[in-house]
Amino acid sequence: MPATIPAATELPGRFVRLTPLAEADLPELHHALSRPEVFAGGFGGGPAGLPEGRAAFDDWARAYYFVRGGDRALPFAVRIVGGPDDDRVVGATKLADFDTANESTHIGWTGYHPSVWGTAVNPETKLLLLGLAFDHGFGRVKIQADAINARSRAAIEKLGAKLDGVMRRDKRRADGSWRDSAVYSVIVDEWPEVRAALETRLAASGDEPVRL
Repeated sequence: MPATIPAATELPGRFVRLTPLAEADLPELHHALSRPEVFAGGFGGGPAGLPEGRAAFDDWARAYYFVRGGDRALPFAVRIVGGPDDDRVVGATKLADFDTANESTHIGWTGYHPSVWGTAVNPETKLLLLGLAFDHGFGRVKIQADAINARSRAAIEKLGAKLDGVMRRDKRRADGSWRDSAVYSVIVDEWPEVRAALETRLAASGDEPVRL
């Protein structure tokens, strides 16, 4: 099937629910992401990219999620499902850089509250977004990280994505230094195996909701 850009829609899961990111989500997103440890590894341009204060964060978030990646990008709020934190925004992510002719797209701009690192949140978020992309005819989904961000690279590799290579001097960090980007991808031929592995990981997480 030819690749088509998905409509902005809710993506429900067992542990998280992805909803189209809206201006009204920014206060909760500020609480989740406006932390030194979130920016420490390269997210948002690295430590120097952390906005100072709520107004600066809102301006940054609007540019990061609503502008970058093209006007057809799909930013999502990541919300907890169930438990005392039900419907709480714990992060954001985006499906963007759509190239329908070459059937490629990009999952990125992903950040979470530190308390949900290592939980079911990231694997289920990626499961939902990868499924959305492949169900709409895309054949390659890129995921990338700052090459020095060992934690993010390990999380990407654990998803089953393969390293395509390292793009040297790819983009500037917020402090003006140059970032090398480690570029990974999942292609449609690998998707059944990647999906099964992610589903197995989520099954092993049990039935308890994720808590902050």
